[in-house]
Amino acid sequence: MFTKNMKQEKSDKNVLFSKGLDSFLEGVAELARFNVAVFREGIKPPYEFREVLNQCYEIGIKSFTLVGITAFILGLVLVMQSRPTLVEFGAGSFLPAMSSVSIVREIGPLVTALICAGKIGSGISAELGSMKVTEQIDAMEVSGTNPFKYLIATRIMATTIMIPMLTVYAVTIALFGAYTGANITDQVNLQFFFNRVFETLAFKDIIPSFIKTFFFGFAIGLVGCTKGYNSKKGTEGVGQAANASVVVAMLSVIVIDMVVTRVSAMLGYL
Repeated sequence: MFTKNMKQEKSDKNVLFSKGLDSFLEGVAELARFNVAVFREGIKPPYEFREVLNQCYEIGIKSFTLVGITAFILGLVLVMQSRPTLVEFGAGSFLPAMSSVSIVREIGPLVTALICAGKIGSGISAELGSMKVTEQIDAMEVSGTNPFKYLIATRIMATTIMIPMLTVYAVTIALFGAYTGANITDQVNLQFFFNRVFETLAFKDIIPSFIKTFFFGFAIGLVGCTKGYNSKKGTEGVGQAANASVVVAMLSVIVIDMVVTRVSAMLGYL
């Protein structure tokens, strides 16, 4: 009896693993098909420049407050946590250099992308999911409007444009947060602090971190649009699509960051 139960439990685990693997592969195939459809429809004229600008405002400008507050706290906490260790080893003067390299190379772009994956990715998915379950997208198709061109391509283009801009903004605010953190216990001159920051930074620190933000933006937009456009099961499906969008977008950002970091190391940028 015990052996039979063990075999049944093992069989159930295999079934669950098989279903999970199938679901993962279906998701990857769905993203690939959607990506091809977006490029096929998005590159054809006419182009929806007005809608792209509108989405840039909705996605980028309305995220400035959240990104700015988070970036300032990020720089502040980074310096407050790092300063005691550096001072203990007599390296307190390296605090501006350490904070600038950490923020510009990795922390700024990655944290900004993760924040946007949560806010923007879920918003896009919920918006398109609501339009899908209320048959607004079907009505657009009937009226002769291409939903891929008007709804999908414009949002992906907007995220690809705005995530790098939000990253530059976040890095700038985070450096001011780092300066504020350095002045909590010491008196550091603003000019001295930023002179050290710019003396430390080089193009090999800036270029890879800036380039990968375009991939972050594209991935966030693609995942959000895919999950929202293909949502099912009514209003319940909209919530599931928004949740799946956040999870998949964040995972995609982390994987892209790992790949870009490895490629940068191979090319001698690290």
